[in-house]
Amino acid sequence: MQKTISDWLNPVPLLAILRGIAPHEVDEVGDVLIELGYRILEVPLNSPDPYQSIAQLAKRYSGSALIGAGTVLKPEQVPQVADAGGTLIVSPNLNPEVVKATKRMGMISVPGVFTPTEAFQALDAGADALKIFPGDAISPSYCKALRAVLPKGTLLVVTGGVNSENLADFLAVSNGAGIGSALYSPGKAVKQIRADALKFVHALPTGESND
Repeated sequence: MQKTISDWLNPVPLLAILRGIAPHEVDEVGDVLIELGYRILEVPLNSPDPYQSIAQLAKRYSGSALIGAGTVLKPEQVPQVADAGGTLIVSPNLNPEVVKATKRMGMISVPGVFTPTEAFQALDAGADALKIFPGDAISPSYCKALRAVLPKGTLLVVTGGVNSENLADFLAVSNGAGIGSALYSPGKAVKQIRADALKFVHALPTGESND
């Protein structure tokens, strides 16, 4: 049975956003993250040779991690991600055609939304989870208010502005968090990536439930 994004968010509800990563780095960086329990790795399409990086990650962690693309803005990019072996499509915005193209290919769709209107449009298009973006512009109370009007069981992943200090507060009202520059940036030493990745793992609340 195919795993859902909810399955991949457990027990470590963190999505690693590897913006700017190049193919020669992905194996080493990926190994560090997988070792620490991360199970969702996203390569934004504005990275160098992103489809090659996705292909390497998908082959290396087949069955043990959810691999896909971020910053997917056009429906025609979806099959290219699929051809590389990716099964996750993440966007900073809501383009219903991207969501529909993703679901037609049997992939997991996580579009970016900010308002209740966008959230409901995304769900109507078939989104598997909602990426609340930018997280810098909101507080956990915003997510709580949004969740109150969304269908029960809607999955929220807050992205942007999440750090090890506010992680627990955001996870109290959402199902996961996308971590970008606080985790990885081009040129960052693998030793530092490990330390920062571990900091987020240690900041995870214990025994939480977001059902």
